[in-house]
Amino acid sequence: MNHYHNDGNRASAEAPVLTIEGLEVRTPARDGVPGRVVVRGMNLAVHAGETLCIVGESGSGKSVTSLAVMGLLPRNALAPVAGRIIVDGEDILQAGPKRIRELRASRMAMVFQEPMTALNPVQPVGRQVEEVLKLHTRLAAAERRKRVLDMLDSVHLPDIERVYESYPHQLSGGQRQRIVIAMALILKPRLLIADEPTTALDVTTQKQILGLIRELQTRHGTAVVFITHDFGVVAEIADRILVMNRGEVVETGTRDQILAAPAQDYTRMLVSSVPSLIPQPRPALQGEVVLQVRSLNKLYYKAKKPFRKQESVAAASDVSLTLRRGEILGIVGESGSGKSTVARCVVRLIDPSSGEVRLLDRDITGLGRGGMLAMRKKIQIIFQDPYRSLNPRRRVGDSIIEGLLNFGVSHADALKQAVRAMELVGLSADVLDRYPHQFSGGQRQRICIARALVMEPDVLVADEAVSALDVSVQAQVLKLLEEVRQRVGVGVLFITHDLRVAAQICDTIVVMQHGRVVESGAALEVLSRPRQDYTKALIDAAPGRDWDFQNFRPAPSAA
Repeated sequence: MNHYHNDGNRASAEAPVLTIEGLEVRTPARDGVPGRVVVRGMNLAVHAGETLCIVGESGSGKSVTSLAVMGLLPRNALAPVAGRIIVDGEDILQAGPKRIRELRASRMAMVFQEPMTALNPVQPVGRQVEEVLKLHTRLAAAERRKRVLDMLDSVHLPDIERVYESYPHQLSGGQRQRIVIAMALILKPRLLIADEPTTALDVTTQKQILGLIRELQTRHGTAVVFITHDFGVVAEIADRILVMNRGEVVETGTRDQILAAPAQDYTRMLVSSVPSLIPQPRPALQGEVVLQVRSLNKLYYKAKKPFRKQESVAAASDVSLTLRRGEILGIVGESGSGKSTVARCVVRLIDPSSGEVRLLDRDITGLGRGGMLAMRKKIQIIFQDPYRSLNPRRRVGDSIIEGLLNFGVSHADALKQAVRAMELVGLSADVLDRYPHQFSGGQRQRICIARALVMEPDVLVADEAVSALDVSVQAQVLKLLEEVRQRVGVGVLFITHDLRVAAQICDTIVVMQHGRVVESGAALEVLSRPRQDYTKALIDAAPGRDWDFQNFRPAPSAA
């Protein structure tokens, strides 16, 4: 049933690679007042060759625990005040800065969520991996290069000589994550901490990365601490699971114990919040067509070389789709499939090369800035990262009413509409005077939805709007979008790489690959009876498809 799973009940006579005993992490004390507890009473042990998944909602203390192990807690913000962290027999909390630097990479290493921020954008990736060897070994330059190339080959990167000389922006997201894994494992550390390393990846790339980590772990006997909010991933790779909430351990056990028989209500809530891959039957909608895309194309041109014809890359090719009022139409596919390109062309954030985008039966592709400005109110977009979508220096109320003020609505009337929009997304009016940093990620995304809805649009484009949220908050936002479309009648174009999310919220689904539509139809039809091999491959790659999370048991087809 599970390609990656090891026996979580196996006994180990060896001492754990990582042991945490009574760890407590606090913010600094101020004016004699003790700091706030962020992690309290943390205990865990991980043996060689074992994978421990730490799960919990945002703010549960998962990442703080991992940063404490690596000695990477931000100074003057967080500090361990009690307990022990023992890596390979050595207490990290008693080691000085020089010794911790020596232990990083040689005994313990970390893979972060976003490889683009973990890599230096102005240095070839091969040299960045080689820098680890340069700092921690006395190998000659030729031997260092050979070791790096061997490592790039072991993480299954193609054309390793080219990749060695490539810059991060020249590689795909999955390739960049493989580089970061190569960097972490090149000195064969005893402990690997992976903090949400597959969250931003599509399902096929995610499956490859999970398989790679398991393969390298088996080969080197590495102990892995895998931090994630994705229970599909947990079902694939965990030997044991540790559940955290508000800085404390809620429960811990083997994979099957936690997923099939969770003891605590909090754990049951988390597991049952995982969306099912099987859509519910939905009636076909016959309402007004609010958006029609016909033969949409978007070409990007490479820099022209002397005496050669200029080359082009098709980000979207002959894409057609129809969205009706009150309908949620999902566009799914891998990274680079053209999903977000189509979304940005529809909203006219970028100009299509050819084709039509008809908004309420008016072609908006040829509209100039003035003409498009008048149509902006009818189509709004919600982005993936709500924190980057909101101005950190402006109160959220000012951000919400900005669009209305631009359309001539008075300040008083705009505020009244903002209050109604906030009520629609489940937030009270008294939060309008707060700043974005004073909200959780889920609350910020609700604010972004309110900002879009206050314009009373006919079309709402949600571009990966829930992919960065943990499962319980994701479930809340999906329920909110469902309620909004029913109450307001807005048509929603929903871009996602998460097939579980698409299954739960979409009426119809369009599957894209290499810029083209390969399959489309009712969500139940596409996800239950896919016609195309590519769609079948996407579904097969979905992590945790062998588990029925809502009923705490293996899926009937996998039993």
